[in-house]
Amino acid sequence: MKVLFKYGIGAFSGTVDDGVYSMTKNKTGSYMRKWVKPRLTSNNTLFGTIAKNLTTVWASVSSDYKEEMKSYVDIWNTEYNDPNNPFSTRMTSFGCWIRMLYLFSDLNEPHIDLATVTYTDLQTVGEDILSISLAIENGFMDNVTGGEAFTTNM
Repeated sequence: MKVLFKYGIGAFSGTVDDGVYSMTKNKTGSYMRKWVKPRLTSNNTLFGTIAKNLTTVWASVSSDYKEEMKSYVDIWNTEYNDPNNPFSTRMTSFGCWIRMLYLFSDLNEPHIDLATVTYTDLQTVGEDILSISLAIENGFMDNVTGGEAFTTNM
């Protein structure tokens, strides 16, 4: 549930009774949910495997590419977020990269398995996403102002 507080309270984070509150990125609202112990499913296990693998691959990505991704995300957050909406999502560089890889994987299903993909695999099979400008050009990332300048390879 989305929560907006009165009396000058911008946001709240913590637990009250069985309600768990967390702040939005811009700290002008909160999300609230009832705390429940999550149950482990096969999808949770798969997501965990993918997340661990992509974290390892991200560590191999060049620092110049990561800097360009950070710049891209800063522009994306400016152009695609509504500053008047406290619940507008804010993108991070790692989150944006994962979002791009999921789309790339969905469109190239027989070639890419995110649970087992390696940095070398992305260099050979991922020619459409080697740089941010190529990913934008091929429709795997949103177009932003100056996006064509991000040409550093992963």
